[in-house]
Amino acid sequence: MIRRMEAADLEQVCAIETLCFSVPWSRAAFQDSFSRAEYMYFVAVSEGQIAGYCGLLRIGEEGDVVNVAVHPDRRKRGIGRGMLEVLLQAGRENGISAFTLEVRVSNTAAIHMYEKAGFVPVGVRRGYYEKPQEDALIMWKR
Repeated sequence: MIRRMEAADLEQVCAIETLCFSVPWSRAAFQDSFSRAEYMYFVAVSEGQIAGYCGLLRIGEEGDVVNVAVHPDRRKRGIGRGMLEVLLQAGRENGISAFTLEVRVSNTAAIHMYEKAGFVPVGVRRGYYEKPQEDALIMWKR
């Protein structure tokens, strides 16, 4: 089941964030963005637990996919793809006509998922990520 994120989900979301990213967002950063109207977040729930989450920042008629993360024990089950589809549909319903994101160039699984969802690579941000330092692939869906 995929639904809108609630404040009560933040503890599990932050735990997944820490498992998935070398420089995770803090709980305060999530709380701040979660409370702002220009952000929307969704979670995937499986067996009563948060299996993953995703977020979108609206900037005018564009949406920046800021997070897509699935608990390592729940990967390769279509959860990320399902959340991304729900996120993009919610964005379109809220007037967003183009979506962008950055992804580590080494994250081939995520890149493949984004390409299947219609995103195309348009450029590279050199040294965008740290721990380890790595380039980011910039992708757009218009």
